[in-house]
Amino acid sequence: MRCGGYPMSDDNLVISEVSLLGAGCATLSLGARANEFKAHNFIIVDSGKHLPKDHIWGFWFMPWLAKTDKVIRKRWSNWQIISPEKCITHSSKLHPYCALNRNEWINTCSDQAKKNEVKFTRVLNSKKQFQIIDSRPPPIPKGTMLQHFSGYEIETPIDIFDDTIATLMDFRCDQSLGMHFIYCLPFSKRHALVESTIFSPTIAPQEFYDKAIKNYLKDVKNLDDFDIIRSEAGAIPLAVLKQRDISFTGIGGNGGAIRPSSGYAFSFIQKQVEQIVNTQAPGHPLKVKVPHSQFEIWMDKIFLAVIRKNPLLAPLIFTNMAQSLNGDNFACFLSGQANLKIWCRVVLSMPKIPFITALFGIVFKRKLK
Repeated sequence: MRCGGYPMSDDNLVISEVSLLGAGCATLSLGARANEFKAHNFIIVDSGKHLPKDHIWGFWFMPWLAKTDKVIRKRWSNWQIISPEKCITHSSKLHPYCALNRNEWINTCSDQAKKNEVKFTRVLNSKKQFQIIDSRPPPIPKGTMLQHFSGYEIETPIDIFDDTIATLMDFRCDQSLGMHFIYCLPFSKRHALVESTIFSPTIAPQEFYDKAIKNYLKDVKNLDDFDIIRSEAGAIPLAVLKQRDISFTGIGGNGGAIRPSSGYAFSFIQKQVEQIVNTQAPGHPLKVKVPHSQFEIWMDKIFLAVIRKNPLLAPLIFTNMAQSLNGDNFACFLSGQANLKIWCRVVLSMPKIPFITALFGIVFKRKLK
């Protein structure tokens, strides 16, 4: 017998109704795995008013990302970090850099959730719920450091791109508004996503991003002629944000999934979902953990303090970090899987005075509170 899409092999098994607020990456990723829950039924509650434009999610492949395998658009076993002085190239067959389209992942998860008999509704049931898991974005305090970006997916009439290498950061661009780099994912020799990305508290004028992309294509790729297939833009808070409503269980961006130092969230949301699946217990609320250690969060705060005060150090910081690690280490570090040896290499590669100054500044502020 089945009840709401879940096996009922035990007559004494009590099914707990769990409402998931918001139909975004976190709740739909969880709903897509509803068949793996023996004693919890899911109801996704969403107004349907917010329909974000499609964009690319990037990540390094890790064990908890196995479910993404069929949706991954492209994998790169090689990637680069470039400054005016250095070009660091990394390789990893175990942890390639991957990209997928947001809408394809969302639609795939939505279809799978419906197959799992997950209910969809626009209004939260007024009756008391066994558990409410909230994925709605938390408020962002004024002055928060942001990773903001704008870019284009383009096609060219001739072969331009090396589609075996992803350019994750190219700092050969205008640094006047903060830490700024070009992100370039080549899907083929004539087709790529090219984005201008800035770390700063203030969104830049659209003209700034456009000019940066055009200059990069002209100066670095010697390209003037291209067609824009689509555009994408966004802003990701780089901070530890307070949960939207502490009476609910937070998940995704509302549950601490965004990595403060990088803005990466997709991989960490899947890690959260994997943890929920593995720790479920009949009759108990589902546990949702922040996928970052307190040590990682502390180190991220120091890094962001340095970047906020010394944005021109960013090319040195990232090329030094990349140079201190091999490809597997680099992928693990940015995926929250770094061991003590990797952390020691990263710390030793950093410019000492700015980081020590930032550390003392954070400690002093905490003592004043």
